[in-house]
Amino acid sequence: MHIRQATHQDLATLARLVSESNKDVAYKFGLNAENCPKHPSFCTEDWIKADLERGEIYFVIENGVEPVGCVAYENPSAGLAYLNRLSVLPAHRRRGVGALLVKHVIEHARAASIRTVSIGVIAEHADLQRWYKKLGFQEGETKRFPHLPFSVKYMAYALEGA
Repeated sequence: MHIRQATHQDLATLARLVSESNKDVAYKFGLNAENCPKHPSFCTEDWIKADLERGEIYFVIENGVEPVGCVAYENPSAGLAYLNRLSVLPAHRRRGVGALLVKHVIEHARAASIRTVSIGVIAEHADLQRWYKKLGFQEGETKRFPHLPFSVKYMAYALEGA
């Protein structure tokens, strides 16, 4: 497996990876274009382009030359980074691909002297929260937003020595 930073030439690939990797979550939680139009399962090239233009960095993981997953990294303020849009194609899950992407973001954050890497997940998605806990993330607050049909659970990874 090889991880590389994505470029604007990867817009279609990134949109496909994010959308295809999140369709099962949309199905599981009853999310659709009407009740949750910003869910990653509806990701488009324009979304990715807008992310890149505001400074978000995407990383792609490839199995040989085949892209099988991606993750986004955002640095909104000093000492804080967001891990966004972690996406692994269903056929490549449970093989450590997602963990490699998370670890890559954590090391990228460490190199940038980030103190905390934060994520937001569907609060009702207990399996995903357990997975992030195994990687060292700690539970934070849960918030309800009027525009979302689910609650958001925030989790954070504290980087030592940063």
